[in-house]
Amino acid sequence: MIPELISASGPDVTAVAIPAWLDASAVAVGSVSGILVATERKLDLVGFIVLAMLGGLGGGLIRDLIIQHNDVYMVNSPYAIPMTVLVGCGGFLFPSLLTRFPHLIEWVDIISVGLFVAAGSDKAIVYRMNPWAVVLMGTVTGVGGGMLRDIFLGNTPRIFQRSNFYAICAVAGAITFYMLIIHANVTGEWATAISVAVVILMRRLSLHFNILSPANVDLAPIVTKKVRVIYHLAQEDGKENSRRILRKFEGRGGYQITYVEQPSPDNTHHKSSATDAPRTRVIDRIEIEDDSPEVPGGISSQDISGKPQK
Repeated sequence: MIPELISASGPDVTAVAIPAWLDASAVAVGSVSGILVATERKLDLVGFIVLAMLGGLGGGLIRDLIIQHNDVYMVNSPYAIPMTVLVGCGGFLFPSLLTRFPHLIEWVDIISVGLFVAAGSDKAIVYRMNPWAVVLMGTVTGVGGGMLRDIFLGNTPRIFQRSNFYAICAVAGAITFYMLIIHANVTGEWATAISVAVVILMRRLSLHFNILSPANVDLAPIVTKKVRVIYHLAQEDGKENSRRILRKFEGRGGYQITYVEQPSPDNTHHKSSATDAPRTRVIDRIEIEDDSPEVPGGISSQDISGKPQK
């Protein structure tokens, strides 16, 4: 029977019931990522088991420690720990089997990430966490295991390095799950399926078109250049306004102009001292000696400064 798409009672904030076999498969496949690294490093049996546990249960452990509701998945689940230990032992005894199906492992790996993302996001929603926390919990659950694995091996986590989309896929899946549950009133089963599909689609597109996450981005030169242009335009506009004000006072008395000297903006990039740098004389203020609000000749103090003089 196909579950209903839209929840009639509002947002579906109950825990999503992921089938036990699918949940166990996600844990097992997550453990495989740890086994592959253990095979490359030629670790012993303990290394295989530990990396399998980190890959399969690490993300959920980080999530549950952050949520702090005495509901640790790897402790409460009767098969989570035995499953990872079994996979770790199998990978240690039969490592060549994993190299025969590289494409299958890639597909199943991203499916497990999508399921972890949905499970983490759903748990955060059940505990009434804010949207930012929901996305964070979903992302951490999806990629936290691989991050812990790399940290334990003394490497920079792969999700922090430039590569095809992986963590970005998890973020997109978590956002999709939250929007469907809270704002579209989609039921948990359909929200899980759609969010997993989003994670898989983004991952496959990034691999097919070789789309890489951005790195070594430096916008400072571009922004600095734009700011410098705006500054010079504003300076020229100020000079023109000063000349306009001075033309109004030509041939009239009853005012006093105070000037100040400032470093020339055209030479601020030179490494010269403040006393040696070229300076420009600019108008600081214009004082009206006449106490009346209207200067003879029709020039008021508001015409000069934009506000009446006190």
